[in-house]
Amino acid sequence: MDFSLTPEQQDLRERARTFADALIPHEVAAEEAGGIVPTEVKAEIRRLARELRLIGGNHAPEHGGQGWKMMEHVIVHEELGRITNGLWWLMGGGYNVLALGTPEQIETYLKPTLAGERADAYAVTERDAGSDASGIKAIAERVDGGFRIRGEKWFVTSGDHADYLIVMANVIDGGSRLPTLFLIDLPCPGVEIIDDPLFTHVFPDGHPTYRLDCVVPETAVLGGPSQIGHGDAGQHAWFVEERIHIAARCVGAMQRLLDEAVGWATQREQFGQPIMEFQGVSFPLADSAADCVAARLLTYQCAQMFDDGAAPKLVHARASMAKLFASERAYVCADRAVQTWGGRAYMRRNAAERLLRELRVDRIWEGTSEIQRLIVANALVKRGVSATLAVDARELT
Repeated sequence: MDFSLTPEQQDLRERARTFADALIPHEVAAEEAGGIVPTEVKAEIRRLARELRLIGGNHAPEHGGQGWKMMEHVIVHEELGRITNGLWWLMGGGYNVLALGTPEQIETYLKPTLAGERADAYAVTERDAGSDASGIKAIAERVDGGFRIRGEKWFVTSGDHADYLIVMANVIDGGSRLPTLFLIDLPCPGVEIIDDPLFTHVFPDGHPTYRLDCVVPETAVLGGPSQIGHGDAGQHAWFVEERIHIAARCVGAMQRLLDEAVGWATQREQFGQPIMEFQGVSFPLADSAADCVAARLLTYQCAQMFDDGAAPKLVHARASMAKLFASERAYVCADRAVQTWGGRAYMRRNAAERLLRELRVDRIWEGTSEIQRLIVANALVKRGVSATLAVDARELT
């Protein structure tokens, strides 16, 4: 298995790195402003992302996307992981499930979103339904001309800036509850933000709570009426994709943490010598370097399996391994970097301090570490140890 980048992939990495390097100088100001980013900075971030052809990697070129393979996604997200304060979110883009839309929905939602003219937010999680999506209680009941949707959605990322929602609700069909995705334009009567809490990280977009009691037309069903009851499939594809992205961003975060911690440790002197010469400082950083390389190889291999067409359920398990390992080790790396910097890393102007807070959520969203372990354990039993641990995608078709 060869992870050497093609010239095109190397160019993509350089473009993503250029983008990340341009955003890093804005981090401290965003932190001190509570996540608020000036309008002119937002516009510059979006302009640069478009100029560098980084928007819509998960969508087809004919829709305004880039048509990347998963390996290209990993290359880009690895660089995005170096950025704190969620500034890269401001580049824009659209959730992968939008590609499932009808031709009319693609024209109305997907293309304008990739063009930066619209903004989406995914509303799935609820008070009592997190990792267990089967616990979703939001319902959609048929009424004249459409559906009445009722429910409450938590942690609607970017929901404070979106102009439409992608909502998971169960269509009531007799005694059946059919998981279905809906597109709801905002503002919409009966759709309101009822809570907008502060979170550990300081990002430009929030994660508000929505209450819904609204009526939408039949054309609001993502993909059209034939997709009623098929919402789980689209959501599952999103989870797998995003878990690989998270793993890649954690690798990028570890690289930045090591850059900054080693740089500090080699020039900071105590007792007449650089602190890097003390094993209590250097050994934890060496361990983090090993963690970083291991996480990177696991994530790259997972992306390659995805692109090579390995069995979807085994790719699912490998994506869970990548997210689990990368997110757990990245948090440890951040803690070690803070310890290396000492008191200076207890100030929010220090990237290690911000990453310590920001990386914590990677062990929670898009499936907690415990859920990832459950997925891997199930694969070991149902798919077998050899298949679950295989390194060659040809063994996994």
